Amino acid sequence: MDLDPGLAALRPLGGFSVLRTRATAPRTGTALARAYADGDALDLRIRHVANALRTPEERVAASVAQQGLAARLWSVALGCAALYGAVPDLDPETLHWDPGAGAPDDLWLGEVRARPADPDTVAAVVLHGHLEPLADALGRRYRVARGLLWGNAGSALAGAARQLDGWARAHGRPDAAARTRDLTARLLEHPLLAGTGTLTGISFRRHSCCLYYRVPGGGLCGDCCLTRPPRSSPHAPSG
Repeated sequence: MDLDPGLAALRPLGGFSVLRTRATAPRTGTALARAYADGDALDLRIRHVANALRTPEERVAASVAQQGLAARLWSVALGCAALYGAVPDLDPETLHWDPGAGAPDDLWLGEVRARPADPDTVAAVVLHGHLEPLADALGRRYRVARGLLWGNAGSALAGAARQLDGWARAHGRPDAAARTRDLTARLLEHPLLAGTGTLTGISFRRHSCCLYYRVPGGGLCGDCCLTRPPRSSPHAPSG
């Protein structure tokens, strides 16, 4: 199926899955390719997240920010794969971002170009196009462990899949639910995501911690590898 210019099929999914395009809401913003390269937009985003979470720890804010952006990217890709049978080319040169906006991350795509929805293409679009350069930038600037960031990516993928699977089943779309489950399982076999967690059906248990327990008033995420928050210390596990 072709992608329409406004990606209208994503609108009923709401939240993390909707993607603005030039056809629906042209706006200014920072191209994600530039954000990954120069880091200024990343710094702005992480300060914004840190203030929202009331945490003084930059690496905690960096982890939460990265997982939020990963969830947006996976949600768009999975939603399109399930509902259109194709994914948009989320070229970081044409995918724009407002780093100062609230959650979910505000994104808009300059040009809608369809690509196949097979696992290799989706991995190229999301993992190699975005999450690798994002991990490189966060590792350089905030010294966030790579294992933590890939754990976040796997967790975000599984979380996006659960939301889409639930929507598809509630709306009588078993075909979309089946495509979501199959694509998610195959993506989690990718070398960058393999070993980040255990997928059972649509449930995921990650093998690292995103550090959210270090946020004031935070706790453990539902898929965390920990069973209780460790005592806060400068040497707490980072994934």
